Amino acid sequence: MAWLAAVLAAAALGSVVQSQFNMAAIVSLGVEVTPRQWISVTLQDLVGFAPLWAVVVAAALLIAFPVAALLARRMPEARMGVYFLAGGVGVMCALVLMAAVLPVTIVAAARSPLGMALMALGGAAGGVIFAQLTGTHTPPHSPEV
Repeated sequence: MAWLAAVLAAAALGSVVQSQFNMAAIVSLGVEVTPRQWISVTLQDLVGFAPLWAVVVAAALLIAFPVAALLARRMPEARMGVYFLAGGVGVMCALVLMAAVLPVTIVAAARSPLGMALMALGGAAGGVIFAQLTGTHTPPHSPEV
């Protein structure tokens, strides 16, 4: 359940990033876009692009989180940071791999360093969600009497 929550959050955030980059590119061509249209496109992408992006994110996190688990066992105090990095690096690796294998970068936002970083930040947010939902819960220490 935690992995699914992480995938859904990262995919939704990545979809929103992708939409904003696409809309900014359209505006840069001189096309006037109303706020209503901008929001409409973002919502449409959450339905159309996010599920496809979720498949990529799911694969990335399926590899990244077990590696993070190994590291987090060795550094429990850095657990949240480890999963944050794992999510971000996992998505970044997926984008780099797609760019190397496919003839064109299909995720338009990933064509710039800023866009790639923001897409990876979605994965990092997924990592934080995963870490929070799977964290070990220890009872608070009772004061000694």
